[in-house]
Amino acid sequence: MAMTSPVAQTPIARKISTNAVIRTVLANGSISRADIAKLTGLSKQTISDVVRDLEDDGWLKPVGQTDGRPGRNAITYEINARAGLAVSIDLGGTKIAAAICDLLGNVIAETKVSTDRRGGTHLVNQFSDTIVELALAAGTTADKLRLVVLGTPGVLDPTTGHINVAPNIPGIDAMDLRQIFSDRMGIPVIVENDVNLAAQGEKWRGHGVDTDNFAFIALGTGVGMGIIANGGLLRGARGAAGEIAYLPIGGDAFDPGGFTIGTFEYAVGSVAMLRRYTGFGGQNASTVADLFAVFSAGDTSAAAAIEETARLVAVAIAAIGATLDPEMVIIGGSIGARSELVDAIRRFLPRCTPYPPRIEISRFGSRAALMGGVGIAVERMHDDLFGVKLREV
Repeated sequence: MAMTSPVAQTPIARKISTNAVIRTVLANGSISRADIAKLTGLSKQTISDVVRDLEDDGWLKPVGQTDGRPGRNAITYEINARAGLAVSIDLGGTKIAAAICDLLGNVIAETKVSTDRRGGTHLVNQFSDTIVELALAAGTTADKLRLVVLGTPGVLDPTTGHINVAPNIPGIDAMDLRQIFSDRMGIPVIVENDVNLAAQGEKWRGHGVDTDNFAFIALGTGVGMGIIANGGLLRGARGAAGEIAYLPIGGDAFDPGGFTIGTFEYAVGSVAMLRRYTGFGGQNASTVADLFAVFSAGDTSAAAAIEETARLVAVAIAAIGATLDPEMVIIGGSIGARSELVDAIRRFLPRCTPYPPRIEISRFGSRAALMGGVGIAVERMHDDLFGVKLREV
């Protein structure tokens, strides 16, 4: 029998009680009904009724008994994490990462596949096929999933969900991706800019947990930034806040060629690093991974390419610092997560700004956007199912 939301068919008083019970279990883990009553102030009878209903509907499960206390042992309960499952997808120019998570944010299945270069509706087909395979690996089926959070490159209109300026993903800006994908899967789809998701991932369980003002910079095939200001995501008037690919740094800002890729991205992205390496006389690297490998082996051309890239990124961070005054800048992405580059950025920063922000490497590396999607999915499930705002727990 399919489970239903425990708050959807109950009076307002039961909704409030259910909310209080779920919040308490989320905050404390395995807990007895007596302890829930003490912490919430609700009557033991109310707690018994709510816990019984939540257990019958599959949202709570008994996990053990109390011990070491006077009197009889009591049954302890915790959230049945598998009762709610969702998908997080990170769409990149070359790779698609996807994960299925449960109600507690545990990743129970994860995969990575090459992006269908044809783009457009071919991507929707690829998403749905990947989800079906991932669900099988998680021991479930796609029809049991509650929602999808999709991170994409480009400028996202937060009102319409339309994606603009995504040069690495053909056709994605010519369709209503959110609606088409939702119709295909039969469940809600949340679409978000990938770097904004990464910033929210850091705020959820990364370096930004205790920080209300920080920036997340992604360096890889493309370049982008997500901004957490005063505890919330900063989007800007058109959803383009943080599109630092278009900073006039590292090239001629009046070159119209930079209007597509972006002046700064053209100067520091993965293609730029390889171009710089070759320009410095390097001959032993055809990928950025190769470049870092030969750097570790003492290749001077690789060292020069990394140093010059770090110098330009430091200038950009100085500009960001003067504009946003973040407490911290977190760097991630396939290039940004490399300590070799970040160490060089840290060396350059004090030379171009009197107030260099703290620099951290993302705890999630290239998985930051994926984990941000997991965090958003968990928050949405908690809110939809129980009326519980995750950040209040």
